[in-house]
Amino acid sequence: MKKTLLFLVLTTLVFSCKEEENEPVEKKETKETVVLEEDLVEIKDGLFTEYYPGKKAIKFQGRQDKDGYRDGIWLFYSETGIELSMTNYEHGVRQGHSIVKYPTGAIHYTGTYTNDKPSGLWKTYDAQGKLVNTKDYDKI
Repeated sequence: MKKTLLFLVLTTLVFSCKEEENEPVEKKETKETVVLEEDLVEIKDGLFTEYYPGKKAIKFQGRQDKDGYRDGIWLFYSETGIELSMTNYEHGVRQGHSIVKYPTGAIHYTGTYTNDKPSGLWKTYDAQGKLVNTKDYDKI
């Protein structure tokens, strides 16, 4: 009896689950709003650009190597166009200098990556630009 009941439950679950079709959706309607789907990523001549919704402001931008990995300087921006970070990559690995900024544009911290790990002296600043911390990753 238990085996039959278990079989019926499993059979019902298997047949009640249907595979969704992967048709492109142009808009989603909800009770509150209509959301249009848009392509926010553009790759042209090795330059990757991701936009914020509405495609009026760039979110990320940087070059890619032939395998599609980040390569060179990559920038991250706020929705208002302020550069929030700059990091150098070599074939998908953080390598070299990196700067991260506050939304005001003031530097938050700077440092260097070697093989995707922090190395050397990193400096952290408060929102007014005052140096508040230094950390030497080569001495850890």
